[in-house]
Amino acid sequence: MKTAQFINSLGSSDLHSFTLCLQAYNDSASMRGEEIADIGFNTSSGYVYIVLENGICIASCFGQSVTYITTNYNNGEETFHETYAEAEEALSY
Repeated sequence: MKTAQFINSLGSSDLHSFTLCLQAYNDSASMRGEEIADIGFNTSSGYVYIVLENGICIASCFGQSVTYITTNYNNGEETFHETYAEAEEALSY
């Protein structure tokens, strides 16, 4: 999906969530060192997200503060973190 189509498909609170994700990405020098691999919207959870090349997902739903999600690819378990540093630490395990 093209970026414009993605943005146009979002409702007002989803667009706000996407803006919060972009702002979190832009405000952190350590995150800016990681390229964006994907952006999207999960219709089941309501999360708008940005996936970074290192596997950390910046996510927000319904205009709430961002959370950082990591996934254990061995068992599929997702963990939610309040900070990017916590998510980076979780990746190192």
